[in-house]
Amino acid sequence: MSPRPRTVPDARILDATARMISRVGPAKLTLADVGEEVGLAPATLLQRFGSKRGLLLALVEQSVASVQTSFDRVRASHESALDAVIAAAGYMAEHVHTPDELANNLAFFQIDLSDASFHRLALEHSRRVRACYRTLLDEAIATRELTRCDTAALASALQAVVAGSLLNWAIHRDGTVGAWVRADLETLIAPYRRASIGHRAGTASAAKRLGLRR
Repeated sequence: MSPRPRTVPDARILDATARMISRVGPAKLTLADVGEEVGLAPATLLQRFGSKRGLLLALVEQSVASVQTSFDRVRASHESALDAVIAAAGYMAEHVHTPDELANNLAFFQIDLSDASFHRLALEHSRRVRACYRTLLDEAIATRELTRCDTAALASALQAVVAGSLLNWAIHRDGTVGAWVRADLETLIAPYRRASIGHRAGTASAAKRLGLRR
């Protein structure tokens, strides 16, 4: 007899797990929480993932595996490689909507730093993201959107700005997190951009309207 087909795919369970982490944090998260979110019994989740830790590891593994696909999707939706860089970096922040959600995700980040298995995956995720940024930045130089620069260093700076900008937004709480992070990214990119005066003026005007001149 063949096994019964899974009515809820793993990807849907892992997406629900990510949402629940944002709501309650990893410490308070239970298999029952995730099961209620997707309509499965905790015993079913236990059978699939082995434990809560196994579920969380599977979530990080999915995140690592999806990096290239996510960047490919962003690139396909933008004519400009440089616009795709800004969009991809901004999207990294948009799963957070409130300071409380950021705090809960930072609690998960503590696990990434303190548990060797999670850290290995977090490091691989970071390396893949940085490589994807660099690919887009190299393309932007080739298409003369950017001046020649050290794209490895700039890709690293992009990661640092996104992380720092999230924390800064959570403290100031001015406007949406997406607008806040994108304004910081534009500031980082501006010295390297081969842009018209009109583009620079438009960017500055938009930032001023959003109250992001600080």
